[in-house]
Amino acid sequence: MGGKWKPLIIYHLMAGRKRTSELRRLIPDITQKVLTTQLRGLEKDEIVQRKVYSEVPPKVEYELTSYGWGLKPALDFLCYWGEEHLEKVHGDKFKVLEDFDSQES
Repeated sequence: MGGKWKPLIIYHLMAGRKRTSELRRLIPDITQKVLTTQLRGLEKDEIVQRKVYSEVPPKVEYELTSYGWGLKPALDFLCYWGEEHLEKVHGDKFKVLEDFDSQES
């Protein structure tokens, strides 16, 4: 479960099944190659399942497995810690998050 991208991918898949293009939009700094590599690793570790639809063009979606959902408490804890960290370091986490959102737009 190492790396900076896997927790983000899992976080977004907790909101529901996603196509690769959706994940790319949600994680704009990740390259297609890295996303594909990370998804394959998560699939190999049985955290994510890949569903291929027999359509033209081919449609592929990713979703968390029941095993992958077991990571939710750990990721929730990291989110809570991150919020406390923002408060400790920056004083106002809402200001930091607002500044971050405005930079992304």
